[in-house]
Amino acid sequence: QVQLVESGGGLVLAGGSLRLSCAASGRTFSRYAMGWFRQAPGKAREFVAAISWNGGTTYTYYADSVKGRFTISRDSAKNTVYLQMNSLKPEDTAVYYCAAGTSSGTRRPVEYEYWGQGTQVTVSS
Repeated sequence: QVQLVESGGGLVLAGGSLRLSCAASGRTFSRYAMGWFRQAPGKAREFVAAISWNGGTTYTYYADSVKGRFTISRDSAKNTVYLQMNSLKPEDTAVYYCAAGTSSGTRRPVEYEYWGQGTQVTVSS
């Protein structure tokens, strides 16, 4: 089992920044690829970013809608994954979820085995 706890959401003005954190506990953190997804009211859950690692190489993946504005990273010593969100737009408003899975870089929610409870991000104009 892997437990995931997100934090860092909140209300921000358009153009502002937030950093989300996802603290993992349980099974060995390094075994899993990590992803961030978001879900706005009335919409399907959508892929935001993912990170995986193999040996000394880290791989990152982004949705086109956030590329260049969001950055996913990890701190293996803290078993934590981050999502730095810059230049936020009202359309980024959603509940953001952290997920862990064994498929590297996948954008499909069904391929992630563990999920956090979500953190609300609201971007006002």
